[in-house]
Amino acid sequence: MQDIRPRKGATKKRKRVGCGIGSGHGKTSTRGHKGAGQHSAPAKDARFEGGQMPFYRRIPKRGFRNYTRVEYEPVNLDRLAAMPDAGKITPKEMKQAGLLSSNLPVKVLGSGELAKALQVAAHAFSKSAKEKIEKAGGSVEILK
Repeated sequence: MQDIRPRKGATKKRKRVGCGIGSGHGKTSTRGHKGAGQHSAPAKDARFEGGQMPFYRRIPKRGFRNYTRVEYEPVNLDRLAAMPDAGKITPKEMKQAGLLSSNLPVKVLGSGELAKALQVAAHAFSKSAKEKIEKAGGSVEILK
């Protein structure tokens, strides 16, 4: 057991930086001569390019993304009219019927005609959808 050793080249000696000239890494401690890199100060920002105009400032800036915008999953009235009568229609029922593909808030749009009275609960309604549902004798409930 006492003769078992790792294979030759499998292990490396730890670099003893700054431990005198006998260590092989004395004097400048592998940091070279002069320049900002010889100090323990934090390194330059990753975007710094030696003083030339950095890439993120050279390229043009375009576009705008509204961070307050709410994305809705649209459902048209004709799709709701084709659903079997289940009393109140909520996003949960719409999902079970295969009208929704994601978990986004639901917005009912007014495309199509509505012949029967429906009780619809959704996160948003277009003006035309709301008018058509109420005209058919149904009701609208806005969810939070």
